[in-house]
Amino acid sequence: MNYRLKAITREEHLAFVTARASVSHMQVPSWGDVKPDWRAKSLGWYDEDANLVGAGLVLMRPLPKIKRYLAYLPEGPVIDWTAADLEQWLEPMLAYLKEEGAFSVKMGPPVVARCWSADAIKAAIADPQAGQLREVQATAHEPRAFDIADRLRRMGWQQTELGGEDGFAAGQPRFVFQVSFAGRTLEEVQRGFNQQWRRNIKKAEKAGVKVVQGDYEDLPAFYSLYVETAERDRFSPRPLAYFQRMWTALRAEHEDRMRLYLAQHEGDVLAAATMMIVGEHIWYSYGASTSRKREVQPNNAIQWRMMSDAHALGASVYDFRGITDTLEEDNHLLGLLRFKVGTGGQAVEYLGEWDYPLNKVLHKAFDLYMSRR
Repeated sequence: MNYRLKAITREEHLAFVTARASVSHMQVPSWGDVKPDWRAKSLGWYDEDANLVGAGLVLMRPLPKIKRYLAYLPEGPVIDWTAADLEQWLEPMLAYLKEEGAFSVKMGPPVVARCWSADAIKAAIADPQAGQLREVQATAHEPRAFDIADRLRRMGWQQTELGGEDGFAAGQPRFVFQVSFAGRTLEEVQRGFNQQWRRNIKKAEKAGVKVVQGDYEDLPAFYSLYVETAERDRFSPRPLAYFQRMWTALRAEHEDRMRLYLAQHEGDVLAAATMMIVGEHIWYSYGASTSRKREVQPNNAIQWRMMSDAHALGASVYDFRGITDTLEEDNHLLGLLRFKVGTGGQAVEYLGEWDYPLNKVLHKAFDLYMSRR
């Protein structure tokens, strides 16, 4: 089948996304408003009967001094990735973006490749021979994912290498941790937690930790904890204005697209987290906590409240987002992986991000520039 691709309105894009059970929060029209340094455009794929059958949010980042762009579709586009005619979906996109002045296209197919159960991860962490999750035998494989990867390579797409010692590449995480809610009661979800998680939830309740939903005015409280967390976990924090813009943009599109939660104890905010909601997929997005009063377990309390609310909203999956690929004991992110594994969910590997150089010279120059930043 030949697909026709053209720019669509935000309303058409949002209607398409809303009709689907699961679409990344980075593929809704309002996500473009969160990124003012990028020019956002909604694209639509039409079949031969003029039906809208695919959509994608593309972000265009200009190169300094020349009108050429990096085109980026984070965790998208939303198309039929298992289609036998995958080339017919992607070739019109490349042609359109080249006409728009793109020198390179980056996308993140929302395609699961492998999964590891919580038990498999715990065994791997305990195994001194296991250095990285990607080297551990997976609990489940998705054969179609490897076929899709082979087809992308034959088309000229290049897979972004896993970066750094932690397995995080530039862009969106390839490894995430998810808890399935589909067909499970909230009590069944909690029974899947390990003993420490269940004990810590009760400990927080007994200590009087209260978890409440926050508002725009509470973002500075979240941010002060976020800066403390960034220093402790060794990452560069985003500015407060980024979260304020995210709140305003996402909630203008849907009043429940983004939520803020605060864990309080005796008037002191000990932990805070943001949650993203698109259909049946709900994400724990940004988390922050202080080193004070850790004994009252505010992190377990806030996650349990968020998971309870996500379940009540009809979520089929609660997504903890990125995890480290490195299993070595001295890795500073291993504690965060252990925390997430305690919920009894599974690690999920996506196909990762892929690049298509439309202008190989500019693409190589941009890669070199990014590597030196």
